Amino acid sequence: MSAADEDALLLAQANKEPEAFGRFYDRYEEVVLVYMLRRTSSPEVAADLTAEVFASALEGAADFTYTGVPPAAWLFQIARNVLVDSYRAARVQDEARRRLMTAPLVLTDEAAEQLEGLAARAVGDRALALLSHLPDDQRHAIVSHILEDRGYEDIAIELQCSSSVVRKRVSRGLAALRRQLTTGGNRV
Repeated sequence: MSAADEDALLLAQANKEPEAFGRFYDRYEEVVLVYMLRRTSSPEVAADLTAEVFASALEGAADFTYTGVPPAAWLFQIARNVLVDSYRAARVQDEARRRLMTAPLVLTDEAAEQLEGLAARAVGDRALALLSHLPDDQRHAIVSHILEDRGYEDIAIELQCSSSVVRKRVSRGLAALRRQLTTGGNRV
């Protein structure tokens, strides 16, 4: 059974077996939280939005019809809608959570730090993966200057070029990485 099939089964059972939705929640809580955190830059707002996403998903689980499209796609459409609604209203929409009478999520400082670390690791992992797609000269310049903390002059001597060439390679490579990280593309 595929993961999508398992997710669909969990959603189908959610109204009769609350623990089925709990398993669905456990599978996707972290990834939805990181999604929200990357878009809001606030652990508290990300946690509130994530709670609203899952409250909405729980309400909609009975109406979910598996057509071969992974339930994760359905969940992320809910996440996108919750995020857009919160931007429009300039606050976190919490109607589904209130209808289900669940308490708002309260984050401790430690939990907020863990969320920020999780988001930073996710962005860092993605940046490292994208780094491998850069041209060799840009990748080497970025690794040497940013990750190894070497000066432009030192790198220029190694590469037998001017420091302005090294600066340009770093600048172009970082611009390409920034573009890919903000647009969600897979290629640099």
